Amino acid sequence: SHTWFWNVVQNDFKTGNIDLDGCMRLLEKMQIPFDEDHVKHIFRKTVDKHSGEVISMDDFRAIYRALVHRPEYEELFRAYSSDGIILSDTQLIKFLVKEQFQTEVDGTTALEIIMKYEPIDEVRKKRQLSFEGFIRYMRSDECSIFKSQHRTIYQDMNQPLCDYFISSSHNTYLIADQLVGPSHLWGYTSALLKGCRCLEIDCWDGSNNEPIVYHGHTLTSKIPFRSVIHVIDKYAFMSSAYPVVLSLENHCSPKQQEVMAHCLKSILGEKLLSSPIGGEADMTRLPSPEALKFKVLVKNKKAGTIEEGMLRMDDDNNGETEDLSDSDFLSEDEDTDDTIPLHRSKSPMKRKGDRRSSPPPQKKSKVKKGKIALALSDLVVYTKSQKFVSFEHSLMNQKCYENNSIGEAQARKLLRYSAKEFISHTTRFITRIYPKGTRMSSSNYNPQEFWNVGCQMVALNFQTPGTQMELQDGKFQDNGGCGYVLKPDFLRDRNTTFTPQNVGAYSKPMSLSVRLISGHQLPPSSLSKTNKADPKVQIEIFGVPEDQARKKSSVVKSNALSPKWNETFSFNIQVPELAMIRFCVEDEVSLVNNEFLGQFTLPVMSLNTGYRNIPLLSKEGIKLESASLFAHIWYY
Repeated sequence: SHTWFWNVVQNDFKTGNIDLDGCMRLLEKMQIPFDEDHVKHIFRKTVDKHSGEVISMDDFRAIYRALVHRPEYEELFRAYSSDGIILSDTQLIKFLVKEQFQTEVDGTTALEIIMKYEPIDEVRKKRQLSFEGFIRYMRSDECSIFKSQHRTIYQDMNQPLCDYFISSSHNTYLIADQLVGPSHLWGYTSALLKGCRCLEIDCWDGSNNEPIVYHGHTLTSKIPFRSVIHVIDKYAFMSSAYPVVLSLENHCSPKQQEVMAHCLKSILGEKLLSSPIGGEADMTRLPSPEALKFKVLVKNKKAGTIEEGMLRMDDDNNGETEDLSDSDFLSEDEDTDDTIPLHRSKSPMKRKGDRRSSPPPQKKSKVKKGKIALALSDLVVYTKSQKFVSFEHSLMNQKCYENNSIGEAQARKLLRYSAKEFISHTTRFITRIYPKGTRMSSSNYNPQEFWNVGCQMVALNFQTPGTQMELQDGKFQDNGGCGYVLKPDFLRDRNTTFTPQNVGAYSKPMSLSVRLISGHQLPPSSLSKTNKADPKVQIEIFGVPEDQARKKSSVVKSNALSPKWNETFSFNIQVPELAMIRFCVEDEVSLVNNEFLGQFTLPVMSLNTGYRNIPLLSKEGIKLESASLFAHIWYY
């Protein structure tokens, strides 16, 4: 291994010793992920020994070892290697079976690992693994805590749409808060690239007969509806092939609704679903995500039936409108006036002008009739917005292609007092939950309690970082990040008796044990002048009420480079199919104050067993390239 190392680096030392930049370039060339603060610190310590600004090849080797040769890896390697220098393929298989619980491994698996990760040619040719190769394997995605199979689409995608949790965003057009923040096309692009499959579009009449998208009655900036549809056309299927639902919150006049319909048809073309698939209107069961691949669905109110609409498709129905009954019109989201408008008396328009010329917008309850342009109405097929009256009313009257939107406060009441009916409802109908309008700063609610009762579209403000969005991102990393996750059986079966409060016979208890071993290259505290932090780790389970749990590690003083904990935490989980686990690393600034350093959240069912690295994400959900935790995971 010494010769190998020398061969890799000697070129860079041809002209003599190297400085800090050269050192970092060489680490990059060797594909070693590093945090600049940590490398700077180790470099400083090395050059301070012989006061200078450059290091020799031997110094570089010491820096490389300090960063890469982790003692916790060495311990494992030595336990299986007979000479402490190499692992034969049989020793590697033994390690995989005994430590990683990979019972189905054989010579082929071992060979694949050796071919992929062993950097030293002569070792690789002998079908062996050196410590260098072992480190590269342990650091790879294959040894991530997240099951590799779950990074692909592995679930059955042929069940009706209502059988899936669907990644959904609220006020997709906002990238800051709801009152004065900018509305931005980037909101749509970034949500789609994250695999979001249900977008919200708030539409209002604009000038020159061009509908606009913004947060009504507030000071958020406006973007043309047409531009939003162009962005959706471009990005809809980049990160997932499965259908995208456009949830229209429609405040437009019939005239501009026609413009909307025209935009949707002309820009999306073939992607727009405007009639039942397969041509026949079997409307007794929703189609599957598989059947709707690469399609965009419009979710809006609808006049009349599918059949009437299909007959009209042949005629040119320009300019026709239909009255919606008051019960229809009051529908969609009470959400319609999502945010409490700014005090109108303060608006400059009012003070300047004649009061009578701009009556304040009527309270929604006074609106008796709304008109819908048939051109837009006819584009609604499987996602017709229907006002939620009660579970009983839905059971008696609602069709499978009619969906309800329920505000978080009302939904929370319903799940508290009628969880069983709520679940019975979500086994049949797509239900969208949205944040209450008083969340001026676009804060989020905890989505877990609504997933627990089977709500398909739990809409969150994607622009707002925090635990809620981390749960969302963690849940939808599953199933290849395609934006659709199959609900557990007990939330799909129409005769289910499951409730989150009383899991009864549906419990499949799991005993989970997490040995938190160490951290590596954690981000230093913002208060540290060098590369220090006082890290501690919080491990939290989210799920049905009895599964909620939180455990904390001790604090390691002033070490962010390689803190060691070696602490074991045990959890008993009754409903693992709904549970999420979150690892959060914080810097203990004082007894009452912690600074967030990084986190990783994933479904409990996606946990890998054995020695695993836990990648860490920043507050904004960006992967911290060099930071990770190392843990041993075991469950039965």
